[in-house]
Amino acid sequence: MAYERIKLEQLRDKVMSAEEAVKFFENDMVVGASGFTKAGDSKVVLAALAERARTEDIKITLMTGASLGHDTDGKLAEAGALKKRMPFQVDRTLRNKINAGEVLFIDQHLSESAELLHNKNLPPVDIAVLEVAYIDRDGSLVPTTSVGNSATFAELAEKVIIEINTAIPMDIYGIHDIYKAEDYPHRNVIPIVAPWNKIGRKTIPVNPDKIVGIVFTDKKDSPADIAEPDEKTIAIADHILHFFENEVKLGHLSDRLLPLQAGIGKVANAVLTGFKKSNFYDLTMFSEVLQDSTFDLIDSGKLSFASASSITVSASCYERVFGNLQKYRDKIVLRPQNISNTPGLIRRLGVIAINTAIEFDIYGNVNSTHISGSKIMNGIGGSGDFARNAYLSIFVTQAASKDNTISHVLPMVSHVDHTEHDVDILVTDIGLADLRGLAPRERAQKIIDNCVHPDFRAELQSYFDRAKEKGGHTPHLLEEAFSWHVRLAETGSMRKA
Repeated sequence: MAYERIKLEQLRDKVMSAEEAVKFFENDMVVGASGFTKAGDSKVVLAALAERARTEDIKITLMTGASLGHDTDGKLAEAGALKKRMPFQVDRTLRNKINAGEVLFIDQHLSESAELLHNKNLPPVDIAVLEVAYIDRDGSLVPTTSVGNSATFAELAEKVIIEINTAIPMDIYGIHDIYKAEDYPHRNVIPIVAPWNKIGRKTIPVNPDKIVGIVFTDKKDSPADIAEPDEKTIAIADHILHFFENEVKLGHLSDRLLPLQAGIGKVANAVLTGFKKSNFYDLTMFSEVLQDSTFDLIDSGKLSFASASSITVSASCYERVFGNLQKYRDKIVLRPQNISNTPGLIRRLGVIAINTAIEFDIYGNVNSTHISGSKIMNGIGGSGDFARNAYLSIFVTQAASKDNTISHVLPMVSHVDHTEHDVDILVTDIGLADLRGLAPRERAQKIIDNCVHPDFRAELQSYFDRAKEKGGHTPHLLEEAFSWHVRLAETGSMRKA
């Protein structure tokens, strides 16, 4: 029965085990693998490579769409199989290896990886490992729960290894929109003017002669970690929804808003879930990831269409979606990430972007990647693609954490991912600061008044007042700017003794 998923008969003699497939890998190869936020990733071949690396000296450069599931990144890192990783990760073991300097990491805007490969600004891909639902009669590939960079890897890799996942129903065919922009300098307009526009083909083209191995698996995606909304995330969601309601009253937006983008995690889910109780309707999404809240909004009738690059949901939502795919197939589309995240489309569609910050400062600069300026957490992901080009760029974080010993609003961020020029709205559980049309000194006061935890507000106000006495367009006391981070490193708290 499994062989019916290889509709091009000449490829059926390519079926092998994962252990046989990894014999194609050699030391220092560049590997491109499917997978975007734990969805549609290699389930068995990369895991088998990690096992091989435990007894052999083999290290690879690994490119994906975004993060992998099933602890694959951790297994590869622990086995010493990774020389370099890009463009995103969320694995604790790999993170520790990166921060220890044992694995090199390129933290990259997710829209750029495919572009750099096509333009030959990155090393060529030796092997691609791609998960698919089946291989069509023309040898093209039907992706599973993500597209990511798979189309680029399929086109550019010297060799291709296919993982056919029989856990994915074959009627997933048709929810993907595979479009490749022309090469420079002859690139044309990408003809998407609404999230529901489909402009490409349903499958990923690949030269069948490049396929050297086909491995079967029946493993489902790793489930997303969906935390229930708590007091802080509910407060953040309420602030954002009240802001949207006011924008409608002012005539800046309609009750349909504009296409929404939300980063992954509990804050994004809380914000999107909040729409179920709102007066907004006929909403759309032009985002990277479809989460539980996306399908909850579709079921509630609030969301009419959602475009992204992957489906990353909890185990229960996974069963709901793929057990009833006909219900959702005309309401969703999955695209390559250099389309879902392309700056021109984000600007054209007027996307409202909601992303998470680790910390931000009094002038609106945002750090979304590093702890205390040097230790990577996950990566910038697609937040930069959306922040700079969005109709509204919103960043959210809690005002304080760890029993209120750490403030997430600071005199100066320890690492800058999104400059003040790309940030419109900042939100904490304390309140919301609309920074549009404000000069730096106005922004600082607005942020202090609206976003800072009460335990830190007086000290931050003192810093700003004393900095203003020294003058400057964006007043700072450089000798104190990172003193809060220094206190945290020395005492475990940002509070003054």
